[in-house]
Amino acid sequence: MPATLHEHALFAGGPVFGGVHRLDLDIESHAHDFLEIAVIGTGRGRHVTSQGEHPLRRGQVIVLRPGAWHGFRDCADLVVANCCLSAQALRAELAALYDIPMLRRMLWTDPVASGTHGVAVATVDPAAAEEAIAEISLLERDLGADQGRPGRVLGRLITVLGILADGRDPERETLEPPIHPAVSATVARLEAAPAHPWRLDDLARAANLDPTYLGRLFRRYVGLTPLDFLARLRAERAATLLAHSALPAARVGAAVGWDDPTYFARRFRTLVGLTPTEYRRRSRSATHTQLSTPAESKGERRSS
Repeated sequence: MPATLHEHALFAGGPVFGGVHRLDLDIESHAHDFLEIAVIGTGRGRHVTSQGEHPLRRGQVIVLRPGAWHGFRDCADLVVANCCLSAQALRAELAALYDIPMLRRMLWTDPVASGTHGVAVATVDPAAAEEAIAEISLLERDLGADQGRPGRVLGRLITVLGILADGRDPERETLEPPIHPAVSATVARLEAAPAHPWRLDDLARAANLDPTYLGRLFRRYVGLTPLDFLARLRAERAATLLAHSALPAARVGAAVGWDDPTYFARRFRTLVGLTPTEYRRRSRSATHTQLSTPAESKGERRSS
């Protein structure tokens, strides 16, 4: 049953966490309250998501939004490099990544608009995957330094993201224009107050645009309508509350803007793949577990 891995137990106060692992055991399905990028190297295994099981291939890049879940089965000498970003940091010190088209598509648009419960799977050239894995290994080293190396960690993160973005489809990435200011402002409004009873008319008025035009712009840059994006955002915030708090599910729904418990349960299941009750129950096994090392949470660490 999916447990929930928590950034407070993994990130040691920083915005980034990562490591390289060689898996020979199954990794039970688990959710995250942070964003995870998993780069697949050599070896074999199967990826488990709400969409079923699929064979893993070298060069695959899996991106999971907060609240999404996955697992690994039938692993045999499978190399997986994880680069994880704090959900809070993505709304604060790492928010500028959203303004970079290639990174916006990788970290936000594809997993949010994919219709696969916050999980997106892409493929890069195996050489790019190996380069990214090598950088994540150096990221892990910098994170483990005695006093940390925040500047180097941030630099490694940008390098990893750049390698993966270039390896996906550089021609398509360069064709995507910078985000429209009205879309960026609307995203910021929704991020700042997801529980507000937003209507498209309200958002359009704040942006000084016609509602239909704002809807077209938002779909062009984000892949969803503003209200569909808001629903995904509410589901991610609800997942965090379900995993971290003792609030009844109905109050969690109300806290993120879904006052009707039945509607909240239906929307959450559609967006996350589990009912709120199931998500909370399955997160409890990790609530009191301190994950002191990546090897303990993800399998055997890769030898250097």
